[in-house]
Amino acid sequence: MAHDATDLRVRTKKFALQIINLYQNLPHSGEAQVIGKQVLRSGTSVGAQYREACRAKSPADFVNMMSGSLKELDETAYWLELLTEGEIVPALKIADLQKETDELIAIFVSSINTSKRNHPK
Repeated sequence: MAHDATDLRVRTKKFALQIINLYQNLPHSGEAQVIGKQVLRSGTSVGAQYREACRAKSPADFVNMMSGSLKELDETAYWLELLTEGEIVPALKIADLQKETDELIAIFVSSINTSKRNHPK
């Protein structure tokens, strides 16, 4: 499935807003707040880094910036796993967010691989 820059800009912003909503609705326990701040930071930075990648000056720059977004997505997936496996948030409550994280990871991996293939060093 093809994704253009505008779709991903909208999708990553929507993702950030979902992360913000999750954070706002976390329990007030210490561990929930610590993990919440981590997921808030990583989850909201994906879209910002993607926007930077859209302004990359070269294919290598694009791959580097997209890799940064991918790193943040992977970290977000980790924090979401801790929220559910640590029984802080019911798995069903964030299943859609975890699915979107996985889908975005797949899109970013594909985009990075395509760019590397089309612009070998």
